[in-house]
Amino acid sequence: MVDVPRELVQYVSRLLAAERRTRGTRTGARALTCFRQALMVLVWFRKGEDVALLGAGFGISRATAYRYLAEGITVLTTQAEDLHTALRRVADDGWSHVILDGKLFDCDRLTETTLSVKGETIDAWYSGKHRDFGANIQAVARPDGLPIWTSPAMPGHLHDLTCAQTLGVTAALNWAATELDLPTLADSGYEGAGQGIKTPVKQNTDGSRLAPDNRFYNRLLRSLRWQGERGFAILIGRWRTLRHTTASPRRIGDIVTAALHLTVNIQVVREE
Repeated sequence: MVDVPRELVQYVSRLLAAERRTRGTRTGARALTCFRQALMVLVWFRKGEDVALLGAGFGISRATAYRYLAEGITVLTTQAEDLHTALRRVADDGWSHVILDGKLFDCDRLTETTLSVKGETIDAWYSGKHRDFGANIQAVARPDGLPIWTSPAMPGHLHDLTCAQTLGVTAALNWAATELDLPTLADSGYEGAGQGIKTPVKQNTDGSRLAPDNRFYNRLLRSLRWQGERGFAILIGRWRTLRHTTASPRRIGDIVTAALHLTVNIQVVREE
């Protein structure tokens, strides 16, 4: 039993069936039907079960379970919109702005190293800010908190602004502000991100109090941004596997994107 709508299982099943037709898979050649494979994928997302134990529960080997799971993630990821399309849709729906936020998704420790800005050898996937290993994921959300797009995974040692610039997120948001009249609200970690990306005014270095207009601006920004920053909480609260993954951290971006697509489809099912 898994507490997701049956319509969602059927939707994922149809995606898997289309994938099998594309690959030319013969009828009866797979250990699981499309429906049961979809169910296995959703159990993993919803409960974060160990893949080997999950495979045993469905009567398949560990290797087959990993292969079926990877296939399920892939078919879901390919359904996701690119950022420009998602921004156009938000503007067409009449929303006034979007929210930009980043999060470190927890993963196991890796041996991959890189050089810091000071030239020192550091763990590529270790975040000094969070004091944990993980992948940095950027997300753009509607004002009501529902994410519309999530990014590929970036090494955890990188800051949010660096990730957003490297992935072209800031450039897309600058375009949206100019062409779609769709500004972006973000926290102070994105200061200097460019036109249309609104960040708080930082405190004075001498410790003096901000001017009244700057304090009011920050208060207004917080009041508009807080709900949009629920986006990651919506995903993690619904899909337990996002709380910690033993998969390659470079795959975390695909896993989060797949989880977002599932979340959006649950919203559609409920509205219908």
